[in-house]
Amino acid sequence: MVLTEQHRDLFTVGGGYHFAHCIASDLRMGAGIAVPMQKKFGLRGKIKASGQSLHSPACVLTGTVFNLITKRVSRGKPTYDSLRVALEKMQALVEEHDVKKVAMPKIGCGLDRLQWPRVREIIGEVFADTDVEILVCVWR
Repeated sequence: MVLTEQHRDLFTVGGGYHFAHCIASDLRMGAGIAVPMQKKFGLRGKIKASGQSLHSPACVLTGTVFNLITKRVSRGKPTYDSLRVALEKMQALVEEHDVKKVAMPKIGCGLDRLQWPRVREIIGEVFADTDVEILVCVWR
C-alpha cells in the first residue's frame, strides 16, 4: 500500500481512481463531503438498490464509490473501531474487485471529528498487505 496526501480537490482526481467516503446507515448525506458525493454519483438510490446491509459498520460499493457506513445516524459520531471495521470490509472489496487506486478525503476527520493521525494509522494497518494506492485529498 502506498498512501499519499495532496492538497487538491477530490473531484478533480481522474485516471482510474475509485472514491471512498463515510456515511451513516440512514443515508441522509446532508452535510460534509457526502453532499457533493451524492450529487455527483447519485449514491442514495444506488445504495438502496444494492440490497446490501446498511447496518454500521459496513461498506457498500456502488460503481466506483466505496460508501463506508461508520455510524447509525447522520447526527451521530463514528468510533475508531467502527471506522476500522468499515475499512476492513472496504479492503475485502478492493481485493475482490482488483481495485488499484482509491481517492478519499481525510475520512472521519471532518464533521465526524476523528483525529487524522489515528485514522491514517488505521488505514495503514488495514491496507498494509495490499498493492493499492490511496490518495488522500486535503482541501484546506
